[in-house]
Amino acid sequence: MTGFHLAQINFARLRAPLDDPSMAEFVEGLALMNALADRSPGFVWRMVGDGGDGTIAAPADPLEIYTLSVWESVEHLRAYAYQSEHLDYLRRRREWFEPHSTRTPLVLWWVPAGHLPGFAEGAARLELLAAEGPGPEAFTFRQSFPAPIAVA
Repeated sequence: MTGFHLAQINFARLRAPLDDPSMAEFVEGLALMNALADRSPGFVWRMVGDGGDGTIAAPADPLEIYTLSVWESVEHLRAYAYQSEHLDYLRRRREWFEPHSTRTPLVLWWVPAGHLPGFAEGAARLELLAAEGPGPEAFTFRQSFPAPIAVA
């Protein structure tokens, strides 16, 4: 175990507002996916949005939503995202979200254990990844980087 945890932020552009009937199954799934994350090995923390769930609406565009969470490792987050019931919802993303343009929808980065990143920090990491590509400060599942070595 290192003195670091893995932070992640991801975003999606909704096809319709969350109160639209076409979004009902997605909205119902939020509580289920949050509960699944809460009991998943390696889960540390999730930013809670104004609606009390794990989605955060972009200040300038309420159809753009984000999730921000912290995990013990890349492997723990990967297991939750791709080896749990979450994958069923991920496979349905085209029903609820607009296709991504060239902008990367997810960024991962290491934070000191106990640090809870804010939205601005996550948004800056997304911008860093878009500008410079994957590196130790902002990376993806496909090209991840090890946690920094803690200096005693």
